[in-house]
Amino acid sequence: MKIVDRNLQRLVAITLIGFSSFSAAYKVDPEVGNVKNTDQEWLSIGKDYREQRFSPLKQVNDKNVGDLRLEWEAEFPTDRGMESTPLVHDGKLYVTLPWGFIYAFDAKSGQKLWDFDSGSDRANLVNMCCGPVNRGPGLWVGEDGITRIYMGTIDGRLVALNADTGEQLWEVQVTPAGEGSQYSITGPARVVEGKVLIGSSGAEYGVRGFFTAYDAITGEQAWRFYTVPRDPALGPQEQPELEMALETWTGDFWKKTGGGGTVWDGMAYDPELDLLYVGVGNGSPWSRTIRNPGGGDNLFLNSIVAVRPKTGEYVWHYQVTPNDTWDYTGVQQVVLAELEIDGVKRDVIMQAPKNGFYFVLDRRTGELISAELYTKVNWATHWDYETNRAVETDIASWQNYENGTILIPGPVGAHNWQPMAYSPDTQLTYIPVQNVPTPYKKKEPFDYSLHRWNTGTDDSVIPMLSNWVILEAALDALIYGKLVAWDPVKQKEAWSVKLPFASNGGVLATAGNLVFQGNYQGEFVAYNASNGKKLWQHQTDAPIIAAGMSYEIDGEQYVAITQGGGGVIQLAFGRPYQTTGGNTNRLLVFKLNGKGLPEREADVVARKPVELIGERETDPELIAEGYEVFMHHCMGCHGVSAAAGVAVPDLRYRDEEIQQIFSGVVGAGVLEHKGMVAFFETENLEDIRALRAFLDNQQQSVVEMGDNPADKTLWQKIQYWFFYSLFKVVDAFPSLLNIMS
Repeated sequence: MKIVDRNLQRLVAITLIGFSSFSAAYKVDPEVGNVKNTDQEWLSIGKDYREQRFSPLKQVNDKNVGDLRLEWEAEFPTDRGMESTPLVHDGKLYVTLPWGFIYAFDAKSGQKLWDFDSGSDRANLVNMCCGPVNRGPGLWVGEDGITRIYMGTIDGRLVALNADTGEQLWEVQVTPAGEGSQYSITGPARVVEGKVLIGSSGAEYGVRGFFTAYDAITGEQAWRFYTVPRDPALGPQEQPELEMALETWTGDFWKKTGGGGTVWDGMAYDPELDLLYVGVGNGSPWSRTIRNPGGGDNLFLNSIVAVRPKTGEYVWHYQVTPNDTWDYTGVQQVVLAELEIDGVKRDVIMQAPKNGFYFVLDRRTGELISAELYTKVNWATHWDYETNRAVETDIASWQNYENGTILIPGPVGAHNWQPMAYSPDTQLTYIPVQNVPTPYKKKEPFDYSLHRWNTGTDDSVIPMLSNWVILEAALDALIYGKLVAWDPVKQKEAWSVKLPFASNGGVLATAGNLVFQGNYQGEFVAYNASNGKKLWQHQTDAPIIAAGMSYEIDGEQYVAITQGGGGVIQLAFGRPYQTTGGNTNRLLVFKLNGKGLPEREADVVARKPVELIGERETDPELIAEGYEVFMHHCMGCHGVSAAAGVAVPDLRYRDEEIQQIFSGVVGAGVLEHKGMVAFFETENLEDIRALRAFLDNQQQSVVEMGDNPADKTLWQKIQYWFFYSLFKVVDAFPSLLNIMS
């Protein structure tokens, strides 16, 4: 950590003396989006600048939540990941969709007011690790009285709309565009001090991270903050602090990839301190021995950075994963709160990043207050408060092992983008935790490829299990989720709820002593915020990954959530056989004693296998080669071993038409209009042949399962429970993961 604004250090003493006047009670920003911040509205994706995702409304509470009913819903023309949190202002609700759509509704009646299609280039999906998602709009009311809505697009633009009419007012190209660009935008737009703040995505591919401020009225760029230095051969660094950061980088490979450090999620703002806090992502490539062969912490990767919102001037930073080699980003949500710690009231900023540590920092200075594990990990033992870094285990340096190591968490993290919530009433943080052990192995040789993941890891190290029963047992035993109520003062768990799948929704906390969370099974659930007791649920027909929000109109409280599965886990970790049922994108809005529109339940019977046409190639070496091609180029969208999750085609169920045009899809891009681009730049005809042999092998395996694989034979049941029990022992003792492997 380095502090450049020395005046802030003098504030520490003042803070320690003057904090007796502070209270842990709910504190609000007086204005958000240039309008009065009220309990009734939801003006920024985290409710306000503090990003607590806490609603002070309590008409719906732990005593009457059982009477919550679906009042209205809206169905959308998309079927990908719905990660957006809606905004509500002046009786209108605004929600962004996948592929660059935004809809406006009457927040009380549900009547659609307008919709907008950004016309995003779907071929840019090739540069997106986790689907064509968007996490929410931004809002600003200008001095001219016009309310504006802002949205980033998957092809790197920022658009501004008239919130009353949906008319486009301006757009700017945020990211470098054209041939060779590997950027996208998935993160939300936020608006502070008349500046629209937006970052970008793409670190897995090879880009240089930054976040940018644009004038909310004109769209003119105000400033840009680069999160990593550039190649010094190109000239002086754009910002003075990058000269300091440059000293933490070694080698030359990062100059080719850009270094990473993208900003695609967490931001918060303290108007009293006039500090904007920004979470920064992982390095490119992930492997530190490639990116950083001489050692060094690679600033400002995996850091929380504080800047002045009017100018972008750097103030302080704290790095949550120095010298990262695991994709343990620091881009997760940052939350502002006031806590009493050791008898002293502190203004804090909190984060639960991917690496499994819960950080509490003084948000005035960036000083570390505490960092403790909120979940089990095997890459580190504890946080060293003197060196400000984790104490790594031997297996953390996976590059040192010929066959790699299995680490918890893996690159999807112990907590990813799904928002956590903080309740000033219970003084607990509610974290959507996930347990996904993942093997890491160095890729040799490693060659940089345009429009492909350039992580330095060998994805084909994930075993291609031929026994689907064992695979199902492993998935059920080792990969799961938890909703964890975390005490940030005591740094310990208050309560938790275990969930059968790893990728679940974000969290909303309310003054009604409630915590709302959706899950992979499509259940929208309300828990008692004090003890975790399940109080209510509504069943939907698609997974829920977004976080809910709440607002009030005419004295009635509403609770809203979007449905639609997506994200890296739900894309890449499919089941041994696919089930029927869609991924319909909807917005659901509830109130007490609402109309009671019916619940929906997805039809989850096993999908009927599809027979292969013609002869298939059965050479084991060719199939193994095809597996490597698939895991390097296709796994991110179509799932490990071609077992796709939600929202994308499962290539083990290719129909006759797709089988016939397979080479045209992969080699010529005949489905580019749907986001499936051609791979001719990186795959030759022999690669395509091998890929087809592998996929035919997987499809034949599904055919051999029969029409009802869920109805296991007695022998399969014995196998399942034996291996499930074995894997649960491994889950209880993570050190066994690398002994067994």
